[in-house]
Amino acid sequence: MPLKGVYLIGLTGNIACGKSTVLEMLRERGAHVLDADRVTHELQQPGEPVYVEIIGAFGVDILTAPEGPIDRRKLAAIVFSDPIALRRLEQIVHPAVHARIEAWLEEVPRRRDRRPETGDWRHSAALSSPVSGLSSPEVAVIDAIKLLESGWKSVCDTIWVVTCPPEQQLARLIATRGMSAEEARTRIAAQPPQAHKIAQADVVIDNGGTLEETRRQVDMAWQAMR
Repeated sequence: MPLKGVYLIGLTGNIACGKSTVLEMLRERGAHVLDADRVTHELQQPGEPVYVEIIGAFGVDILTAPEGPIDRRKLAAIVFSDPIALRRLEQIVHPAVHARIEAWLEEVPRRRDRRPETGDWRHSAALSSPVSGLSSPEVAVIDAIKLLESGWKSVCDTIWVVTCPPEQQLARLIATRGMSAEEARTRIAAQPPQAHKIAQADVVIDNGGTLEETRRQVDMAWQAMR
């Protein structure tokens, strides 16, 4: 069900396809933006209930130090090679992320005249609406790799999917995240095929070319939305 006062873009795509790049382009065009992966990072910090649950489920060996942060690579090595472990982690994390996103969306219509505090997802407010007129809705974007699988599709007004060739996913994971080729292939294989997301998209952004080519596609979709 669409949200009152908000035009919601659901932004998704598989790992290393470039969702963050497109999200930043939408922020620059005036959208409120939220990166669900960043929310997940915050919820997994020491002292958070999600952190405690994860340690209870996977043990203290996944910590960087006693009572310290979770070593995300250690945790990833466990869950992305074991579908049951991945499902267990999702059952812990997803409800908390969902609640945080809902709280953020409730605030979006109240932010029309507020300037964003750069870098803080809680205050990434739009400077202007892409729809002219005082009664136009605020445009918000949720960037989530499992947006479709987590039930957000029915809430979104439109679904944007970012895609690129699998060989680019592999190269980006190795170059930007320091993964081995084996780690990268495991992460890619753990996700549904890109075609599954593309089949549900209203807008497909091909991020397999240059940055300028991606920007042109975002501009076209943004103008069409207006």
